[in-house]
Amino acid sequence: MRHGKKINHLGRKTAHRKSMLANMACSLIEHKRINTTVAKAKALKQFIEPLITKAKDDSTHHRRLVFARLRQKEAVSELFGEVATKIADRPGGYTRIIKLGNRLGDNADMAMIELVDYNEIYNFDKQPKKKTTRRSRKRSATKPVTVAAENASTEEE
Repeated sequence: MRHGKKINHLGRKTAHRKSMLANMACSLIEHKRINTTVAKAKALKQFIEPLITKAKDDSTHHRRLVFARLRQKEAVSELFGEVATKIADRPGGYTRIIKLGNRLGDNADMAMIELVDYNEIYNFDKQPKKKTTRRSRKRSATKPVTVAAENASTEEE
């Protein structure tokens, strides 16, 4: 039985798994989306979401906590700078996993994990709505009729 065992070990020792997740998280922060297997994407989501939450509050303590997990200075500065300002009003759910199908070589389930606020296709609420200036034929056709009817009614009087 697997009671209370939440971590997917991904077939690796602890040090290898932590290094791999740190490198994948840095790549995700740098490129905003990466392709990987579904199992690694789910493990990465659990790894990076608390770090992004810590990045919302830019303090020295939070920077040190995030640096202890990521171990790359450039990734930490980009996370606390550009990424944190973009996700400041989001209450959670900073990443999205999209399944891509199976890999040709070994038939592994592949997925794309991306930062939600950096995808222009799915951000409907962030895009400004375009005003449509559409003119109806009925409206323009009825307007002269009413003008002609008013002119006819004034001539009768």
